[in-house]
Amino acid sequence: MGRQVVREVVIPYSPREQFQAFHDRQQRWAVIVAHRRAGKTVACVNDLIRAAATSEKHNPRYAYIAPLFNQAKDAAWSYLKEFTDPIPGREYNETELRTDFPNGGRVRLYGADNPDRLRGIYLDGVILDEFGDMNPRMWTEVVRPALSDRLGWAVFIGTPKGRNAFCDLWEDAGKDAEWYRLMLKASETGIVASDELAAALKMMGDDRYRQEYECSFDAAMIGSYYGSLIEQAENDKRIGVVPWEPLLPVHTAWDLGLDDATCIWFFQVSGQQIRVIDYYEASGADLTHYVKHLDKKPYKYGDHVLPHDVKVRELGADSARSRLETLQSLGMRSARALTNQRVEDGINAVRLVLPRCWFDRDKCEPGLKALRQYHREWDDDRKTFGLRPYHDWSSHAADAFRYLAVGLNSLPDAAWNKKPDYSRLNRGIV
Repeated sequence: MGRQVVREVVIPYSPREQFQAFHDRQQRWAVIVAHRRAGKTVACVNDLIRAAATSEKHNPRYAYIAPLFNQAKDAAWSYLKEFTDPIPGREYNETELRTDFPNGGRVRLYGADNPDRLRGIYLDGVILDEFGDMNPRMWTEVVRPALSDRLGWAVFIGTPKGRNAFCDLWEDAGKDAEWYRLMLKASETGIVASDELAAALKMMGDDRYRQEYECSFDAAMIGSYYGSLIEQAENDKRIGVVPWEPLLPVHTAWDLGLDDATCIWFFQVSGQQIRVIDYYEASGADLTHYVKHLDKKPYKYGDHVLPHDVKVRELGADSARSRLETLQSLGMRSARALTNQRVEDGINAVRLVLPRCWFDRDKCEPGLKALRQYHREWDDDRKTFGLRPYHDWSSHAADAFRYLAVGLNSLPDAAWNKKPDYSRLNRGIV
């Protein structure tokens, strides 16, 4: 047999000095918080390319995941093709946004908006870009299990957007030696010219500048509908232990997803207090699943508040029934649909209601994160926020809470319509 010839392939990537330690890391897990235009996506795409092209595993699989599939395409696909172009024998699949290498390795782009594409696959390494814009369950329920049997690695990257799951990840990683952490602030890297940073600060304002360029998790979440009100609830100690009161009925407010998540808030009304005692979220389940979940709780239920479109009769084998009628047939006799209202009116209703709310911190944690994250859509052309909410993983919990706020006035709890007793409100919950 002839001697095997090993060919060295040079790709057109030269790491910035700020990312050299990242490429040399030994830890299985990593988190990078970096300012805009620092080059984190380019560095991470090349980390995937090196791993996939040189792996000696059988059919190694690597992934880049963005909050939306179109974001993954816009952010990473051109980079993936540019830096793999010199590799002989590589092949591209434009439909699936993937690159296959001669050794059987593969890098594929995904969107967190379609988690079903990732279910059931295995991964040897993954980049989760702008993790703060994803539903945190994407990691725990979908991506993390895909890494287990191959002992794959993961890197979380992004720019701060308030104290959300990405912030929690950054802080937790600092307490664990198995994690690599890197924070790149524009004032320290020198990547963006100082006069450009000064111009950006003047145009963007302090909060947005600190968030986008100085990696501040404490800057106000720009465009958030409810962030300041949730922060006020924290300051007022209205987020903590909120016990279930057996003498009061437990009402629920739902947002029912078809392909998206279904979210349910559990709350009780006592005078002017709204005690939000529980929260549940799941996806890919039928209505029976949610009714059974409610039945497992010890609560005595009052009304179940649902969006207006549950009255629509669905096509299919059971076309004679709407989802409202299906829920009622499953035992939810007090399920009722709201009238159709403008989203803007519902958002204003939430803003009026939140100062009267107490939240159980542990049981409502996923829902509270969603309320903090829920924000207006950014118009990149006009450099301003639009009038409509940005649709992402936080929208479903926020919509369900909007139905809670809108449906309050029609609840049978007579005390709700009385004049507010602010002295009682300020005493909180014992």
